[in-house]
Amino acid sequence: MLIVALVLVLQLPVWAATPVSSSDTTIEVKVEQLLARMTLEEKVGQMTNIGLTAICKGPFWNDADSLEIDTAKLRYMLQTWHIGSIQGKGKYPPDRQEWHHLIKQIQDYALTETRLGIPVLYGIDGVHGAGYSAGSTLFPQEIACAATWDPAFAYKTGEITSYELKASSTPWNYAPVLDVSCQPLWGRIFETYGEDTYLTTQMGAAYVEGAQQNDLSGKDATAVCLKHFIGYGNPYNGKDRSTAIIPDNELRQYYLPPFQEAIKKGALTVMLNSGSVNGIPGHVNSRWINGVLKGELGFEGFVISDWDDISKLVDVYQVAANVKEATKLAVMAGMDMCMVPYDESFAKNLTELVNEGQVPMARIDDAVRRILSVKYQLGLFEKPYTNPADYPLFGSEQFAMESYLAASESITLLKNNHGILPLQKGTKIMVTGPVAASLNYLNGAWSRSWSGLEEQYNDTGKLSVLEALVQKAGTKNVRYAAGTSIDTMIDLKDAIKQAKKSDVIIACLGEAPATEKPSDINDLDLPPAQIELVKQLSKTGKPIIIVLLEGRPRVFREAEKLSEAVVMAYLPGQEGGTAIADVLFGDVNPSGHLPYTYPRYSGAIWKYNHKASDAMDRNFSLNGFNPQYQFGEGMSYTTFQVSNPEINTDTLSTDDTLQVTVNVKNSGNRSGKTVIQLYLKDEVASLSPDVMRLAGFSKIALEPGESKTVSFTVDNHALAFVDRQNKWVVETGTFQVLVGDSPKRLQSKKFYYQNSK
Repeated sequence: MLIVALVLVLQLPVWAATPVSSSDTTIEVKVEQLLARMTLEEKVGQMTNIGLTAICKGPFWNDADSLEIDTAKLRYMLQTWHIGSIQGKGKYPPDRQEWHHLIKQIQDYALTETRLGIPVLYGIDGVHGAGYSAGSTLFPQEIACAATWDPAFAYKTGEITSYELKASSTPWNYAPVLDVSCQPLWGRIFETYGEDTYLTTQMGAAYVEGAQQNDLSGKDATAVCLKHFIGYGNPYNGKDRSTAIIPDNELRQYYLPPFQEAIKKGALTVMLNSGSVNGIPGHVNSRWINGVLKGELGFEGFVISDWDDISKLVDVYQVAANVKEATKLAVMAGMDMCMVPYDESFAKNLTELVNEGQVPMARIDDAVRRILSVKYQLGLFEKPYTNPADYPLFGSEQFAMESYLAASESITLLKNNHGILPLQKGTKIMVTGPVAASLNYLNGAWSRSWSGLEEQYNDTGKLSVLEALVQKAGTKNVRYAAGTSIDTMIDLKDAIKQAKKSDVIIACLGEAPATEKPSDINDLDLPPAQIELVKQLSKTGKPIIIVLLEGRPRVFREAEKLSEAVVMAYLPGQEGGTAIADVLFGDVNPSGHLPYTYPRYSGAIWKYNHKASDAMDRNFSLNGFNPQYQFGEGMSYTTFQVSNPEINTDTLSTDDTLQVTVNVKNSGNRSGKTVIQLYLKDEVASLSPDVMRLAGFSKIALEPGESKTVSFTVDNHALAFVDRQNKWVVETGTFQVLVGDSPKRLQSKKFYYQNSK
């Protein structure tokens, strides 16, 4: 604990130097004028974020089917403790009219019944749509969005989510998740854009642009909150909120760029890592918050804790003797706002710390200055809530179509023996598996409820996979028996009976919705009951098509061997059932590609950009890389030919750029899309290089017989890595350019880089 405190002292100049600058001098002046009028208690209140039900009638964990503001609690929190931020919901998802009613009460009180009339900043988790607003559009989860390999879908998700959050009077969204994760045991991998830094950076930046619309005060814009700074997504044991062991140079090279780019795009709030990296909890890591985020990156927004994580510094991470000491450590490390979330204890403790001289007023002013600046930029002083009637497209068919298109382009065809897909109209199909008949398994967590399990909150009119297949193929052509629950056989005999009467079996396998600690698992294999279902059904001799609905890649190699086709659907959202049916019957030509490496064994967790030594097998060759499917894989119902890769030079120097072109032809008989992927490989480096690294991608559509030339520009930074001194460097040497539409079909060119500096 003494070591942590020493680090904090060394970082004091970062926040103590000068006020945060702003491109809008009017806002800067307003912030400084307001800050000068505030008491200590009012300042500390602005740094405090509480849960909605802390000001509602009844207990904090309220199971009521309606929420009612308790005026006594509201008065206590806003007048006595000057609370500046509120977040979350109760058990159920309010509709947008109820959100308006609740938030209007809060804001009206804040504006008229408090001394300074500072509006409350209201935030919520909208990780794949405004999921906590009843009737809103639910998009594919981030991992499915990444599988589109098209940032336009991330942009559209951010744009529509903002629109529907603002229709619910909510200006602040705890999204996107920018954790880069190659650890599938970690249940929250479905909330990420996958294992690759470049893909995550492009998707995250597009989401931010869509959500914020270059004007936070705009009618349809919300402020994003980037999660979770930094290294949260790769706990070494795969358990949520546990320790990650990541060297500093890897943190900078693989984990920092998505945050850096999102901040360049205007992101003004960041949420901290609930776990720890190299033994230092994210909430007290001053070197990364003060030193890197606010220092090196010049981040001018504010940093918020995750849910109740200050208390965890005491009883979980054990770096503080009590919550008051934990409060000091976190605030001095650079945390500007605390998600308490139950009560006013953070404000009380921090007020005492300032009065005792343990936290300087300069640190408080820095935090409040950042928070007030965001409130002004959001226009909350002028318009603290919205009128739901001003958002006529909320939950519209137009928005549902955007979700459907994203789901359709995310679905990834991984196996298709003998061209069994697409299915012919009139085919007799038997649908089975534990995830076939429920909307919840399409949506996943953060969907109307935190867990996503509560069926009573599901939207009417949205189709499960089974319902969509019945609608597509007709009742007379579809039979159904679940066969198993997630982990237990329930009607195997009926499933076999129905299968024998069908032409083909569609086995929908996967896992139940879960996130955070409930998503922890000890075995990456699919539950044995699901594997046994496929084994028993294979004895009927009927071809099996496996559809995977899962938040992470679950190992299923024994079932995979018995299948004729495999369709990876991820968590495609509530239009996903229709999208899956359309892919299976060929109304949509699949174009998704994997955003992570799909493991064959639980004990062989790979990432595509591993080191050559990782692939050393028992015979000391380098052929040990053997996943079930590779990162970037994805098939189509047509075929593509990639040819004639060219580079504009075979010798590159420091200030040059490399131009890469490749010809792509649709050599099949139907229109389709594919993703052209560009990778770089450093043949020799002072630190063991990645076997390859994604440096560009382009999703293109081609008609039968049509050809296009795809071009990429590679700059100096794409060749760089972070060295032992934590500096980005490009070393002289030979590089390979690898380009194609799948890692299995990459073509190579070489060039020599001469570092002239």
